[in-house]
Amino acid sequence: MSRRLRRQRGVALLLVLWACTLLAILLGGYAALARTEGLQARYQFAQARAHYAAEAGLMRAVYALHDPVVKQRWAADGRVYPFHIDDATVMVSATDEGGKVDLNSASLPVLQGLFTAAGQPPEQAARLAENVINWRSPPGMDSDAASRAAAYAAAGRNYGPRNGAFASIEELQMVLGVTPTLYRMLAPELTIWSGRAVPDVNTAPPLALAAIPGLGPEQLQSIRTARSRNARDPALALDTGSTHSIRSEATLADGTRAILRATIRVQGGGDQPYAVLRWQEGDSE
Repeated sequence: MSRRLRRQRGVALLLVLWACTLLAILLGGYAALARTEGLQARYQFAQARAHYAAEAGLMRAVYALHDPVVKQRWAADGRVYPFHIDDATVMVSATDEGGKVDLNSASLPVLQGLFTAAGQPPEQAARLAENVINWRSPPGMDSDAASRAAAYAAAGRNYGPRNGAFASIEELQMVLGVTPTLYRMLAPELTIWSGRAVPDVNTAPPLALAAIPGLGPEQLQSIRTARSRNARDPALALDTGSTHSIRSEATLADGTRAILRATIRVQGGGDQPYAVLRWQEGDSE
């Protein structure tokens, strides 16, 4: 065999080895890609299952809050109702919006009490309450509007108060003196849909309950004790309002979790028995 022929065969063998190596790399890449896509598909499928299980929890709460059978009716005071759908564990709780502090309707003492219950010093609580009132109220005269705007400008804000009703709970973050930490603490206690000057003591969450004027420590403890004692008594749900905040958390057997939060107003019969006022996915405010 000539040297030239051996050299050609050697080059051919080297090309074959390079081609096999390249093919192995390509096959490995495709296999890794297929595995990644498979994992993503399984994750998305699990997330979809958890989402729809959480959505089923919301729909069950809408019915259970107004169940015609009184003994089966759910109480809208924040207690958790667990149940199972296939392999998903669903934890649902509802809070009557009438028990929360309404940013647009709450009286000055209630707002001040709420900020005090959240740990603000009395002077700061009073100032924050005034800021909320100023945000939602039309100015009495031009000088009022100018002074309000000047206060925000002095604080480095490029906006002034709305001088009108809060359009959302999140808008509270724009009010002077409301820090992110304070907002996160207060958000579960707030509403813009109750129209009440004072929260309902039967369904008020902790800070909203503490914000009600005229309730001393003994009265507060008495209310909490009665609510705890009647935790299984549907009587607390009898006078529930038509608007509720519902939180539904679904967890699958593999740990996949989905959380839905919605504020829903029951409208009675007709083509649209309820209206969704607020819809959020996840647990962050």
